[in-house]
Amino acid sequence: MRGKTAIPIIVAGLLLMLLGIGQRTVWAPAETVTASVAQDAKAAPVTVIEPGARDGAGGSVEVTVEADGPFTLAVGRSSDVEAWVGDAAHLSVTGTSEDTLTSEYSEGEDSVPDPSGSDLWISEEPGDGTLTYRWSEPVEGDWSILLATDGEAPAPTQVSVTRPNDQSTPFALPLIIGGALVVVLGIALLFLTPRNRGGRNADAVEGTRAYARRQAEADRPGGAAYAAPGSVLVVAGLVGAGSLLGVAPGMATTSPSATPTATATASDTGAAGAPSAGSEASGPPVVLDSQLERILGAVAAVVADGDAASDPKRLAPRVDGGALDLRAGAYAVRAKDKKAALPPPVAADPVLLDMIPTDTEWPRTIVALTQGDDNPVPQALLLVQDTPRENYRLVSAVQMLPGSTFPSPPAPGATGPVPLDDSGTLATAPQDAVASIADFLTKPSGKNAKTFEQNSFAEAITEFQAGVVADPGNKAANITFSHAAQADRTQALLTGDGGAMVFGYLTHKYSSVPKSGGTIDLKGTVYKSLTGKESSKKGIDVNYGEAVMMYVPPAGSDDKIRVIGAAQQLLSAKLR
Repeated sequence: MRGKTAIPIIVAGLLLMLLGIGQRTVWAPAETVTASVAQDAKAAPVTVIEPGARDGAGGSVEVTVEADGPFTLAVGRSSDVEAWVGDAAHLSVTGTSEDTLTSEYSEGEDSVPDPSGSDLWISEEPGDGTLTYRWSEPVEGDWSILLATDGEAPAPTQVSVTRPNDQSTPFALPLIIGGALVVVLGIALLFLTPRNRGGRNADAVEGTRAYARRQAEADRPGGAAYAAPGSVLVVAGLVGAGSLLGVAPGMATTSPSATPTATATASDTGAAGAPSAGSEASGPPVVLDSQLERILGAVAAVVADGDAASDPKRLAPRVDGGALDLRAGAYAVRAKDKKAALPPPVAADPVLLDMIPTDTEWPRTIVALTQGDDNPVPQALLLVQDTPRENYRLVSAVQMLPGSTFPSPPAPGATGPVPLDDSGTLATAPQDAVASIADFLTKPSGKNAKTFEQNSFAEAITEFQAGVVADPGNKAANITFSHAAQADRTQALLTGDGGAMVFGYLTHKYSSVPKSGGTIDLKGTVYKSLTGKESSKKGIDVNYGEAVMMYVPPAGSDDKIRVIGAAQQLLSAKLR
C-alpha cells in the first residue's frame, strides 16, 4: 500500500525536476537579442546612435557597424554629440521595435569636419569594414555614439545592437528544488516501517498507547488535533513543494503591516561623483578623468614640440591667448639671444587638482594644477574650448607663488559662469580685480596699495622698478613703467567658498628716454642682443607680458585679493 503511494509521488517529483531543467536548457530563451537598422535607411555624413537604441539595457551592449571603408566610432555625452552635429544632415538611431532599430533622417549640411581626435569624446575607436564595440555608460547620464567617415562621404548605416534578453525563467529553479523535495518525500515513504498485520509487537503496542493518550488530550477543551505520522509527512511535503512552485527565489510576500526598509543610494552615502548635501546635481562634469588626461597630454606634446623648434606656429592647435603671447615672445627673444630661457615646460601629469564645470554651454573653461619633474613649483593651466567642434587650448600657464594655496573647487552641480564686469556675489568684479593689479604695479603707493595681500610677484616687480629709477646710472634718463590689463583675456571660475579664481593678462611697458644730450648704454644687457645696438640717443621701449592668477573673496568678506600665481616674459625691445 505504501509503495502505491510513494511511487506516484516520486514520479511527480521527477517530472517537476525535468520541467525545471527543460526551462533552463531545451526551452530556455536566447541570452541576447539583436536589432538592426533597416537596409533602406538613408545615409548622411553622420550617424548618431542615441540612448534609446539600448532599449533600457543596463551594463554593456554590443554595437556592430559594417562599412565599405574606414570610419570613426566616437562615444560622447548625448548633448555634446548633438552640439557637435549641429545643423549637419544626420541619421539618428532612436530606439528598437522587436528586431529592428528605428531611425530618423534629418536634413541639413552635407558635410562635417573629421570627428576623430575631438576632445568631446570619452572614447574613440577607428573602424575599417566591420567593427564590434562593447558600449557601456561611463557614469550616470545620457550617452550617444557618433559614426562618421571623413565628414564628406556618407557615414555607416549598417548598425546592429545586441543586448541581454530580458526574458527569464523564474520558475525553473523552484520546479527543480520542489521536485527534488517531492522525490525525497516519496523515498522516505518507502522506508517507513510497516505495521505487523498478524499481531502487534511491543513497539506497535507502545505507539498505539501513545497515540491514544495524545488523542485523549486532543479531545479535551483547548487540546490540539493530532494526525497520524504518515499523513503529516504527505501534507507537509506537498505544502512545501507548492510554496516553492508559487514563489520564485528572491521574491517575497509582504503582509499589510510590513514596513519597507530604506535603501542607501550613491548620493545618500556621498559616493564619488555624487552631489554633496545642499547642492543640486546638474549631470557629470563636462570632462571626465580620461578626457582630461588625454587633453593635457595633447597640450603638453604640442608645447614641447613648439619649444623644441622655437616655432610659435606649431603651438596654434593647442595654445592661444596669453599663453601663446608669452611663448611666442620667448621664442623671438631666444632667436637673438641663445642664452635666453624659455618658460617652464607644460606638464600633463601628475594632476594635483582640477576644476571642471558641469555647465554644458560654450565656451567651456577648465583648470588643472600639475607639477612635472621639470617644474620646480606647481603650474596652473587654464584651458578653454570655444565651440563644440574646437579642441581645448591652453590660454594661461602660471607658476604658483611661494606660500600660496590653491582655492577649493566648488561642490558638484554648483559651477556656472562668473560675470566679468559685475561683482554680483563677489567682493570685486573680475575685470576690476585685473585692472586693480595693473594699477597697483604701475603706482605701488596709489589707491590700490591696500587692495592686495602681500605676494612675491608684486614685490619683485615693484622693487625692480624702484631700483631702476634709483640707479645713479639712470639719472640721465626719464624712466617710466606702465602695466595695462587686457580685458579680452580675463577668465573667472567659481570657488568652493563663493569666491572666484580670476585669470588675467597684463602688458608691461618699460620706457627709458635719455634727457637732452644724453645716451642710454645697452652694453651687457639683453636689450643689446634684441636691438643690435650698444647705445641709443632716442631711447628704448621694452615690452613684457604678465599672466596673473588671483583669488577674489565673496561679497561681505574682509579678506583682500590674493595673487596666488603669476608668469612674466620679456617679449621685445625696440629703439625709438
